[in-house]
Amino acid sequence: MAKRKNPALRRVLAALLLAALVGAGLLWWQSRVWRPDRQAFPVQGVWADVHDAPIDWRLAKGDGADFAYLTASEGPDRRDDAFTEALEQAKTAGLQLGAVHVYDLCAPGDRQAANFVTMVPRDDALLPPAVALDIDQRSCPQPPTEAALQSELTTFLNQVEKHAGKPAILMLTRGVESRYHLAAVIDRNIWVRQDYLRPGYAGRPFVMWTATDRYHSSAAPGPLRWVVVQP
Repeated sequence: MAKRKNPALRRVLAALLLAALVGAGLLWWQSRVWRPDRQAFPVQGVWADVHDAPIDWRLAKGDGADFAYLTASEGPDRRDDAFTEALEQAKTAGLQLGAVHVYDLCAPGDRQAANFVTMVPRDDALLPPAVALDIDQRSCPQPPTEAALQSELTTFLNQVEKHAGKPAILMLTRGVESRYHLAAVIDRNIWVRQDYLRPGYAGRPFVMWTATDRYHSSAAPGPLRWVVVQP
């Protein structure tokens, strides 16, 4: 004769399963709305690729964004056609603004600099230009040596900084920093990227931190990358 299941045990297991589901739901929701405490990081903002989705910059400002970095160009020839319009809209909303170039490790630095300066106006009011570096096997299947990257990146920085009139910020992922050690060999402010936990992989203090790329705001239909400035 088969043993009868214990009703009390079934109730306990059901309660534990429900608690696990509720906990997972709360963690999922918290991940969508979390951002660092403003007492620890008083200046906060967003980094956006504005072609991905329309952003209401007035709502972003009301949601706590003090600044916005907008991707202007990628590699030697790709540009964000929505950049110029978004720049004006964000400026009208009262945000401080900066431009980002997504660097292609395999492309010549001078061609990438020309792409960036074509898109970004010479304006003293803009924040320092930011250079996003990561290892992307699609655009760069055979990444360069350390010496080759440092040479091309230095060429890029010289031309972009002459246009901007101020030093650039290096936005480094953990992968590119572990391979190329750019924070140690290029004397520029560092912007790091890591969800939720303050990163230390650059080996020296960072100036900016993309603390989450999952922040949901009424300002945009999709998630935003939320960035904070080290006080």
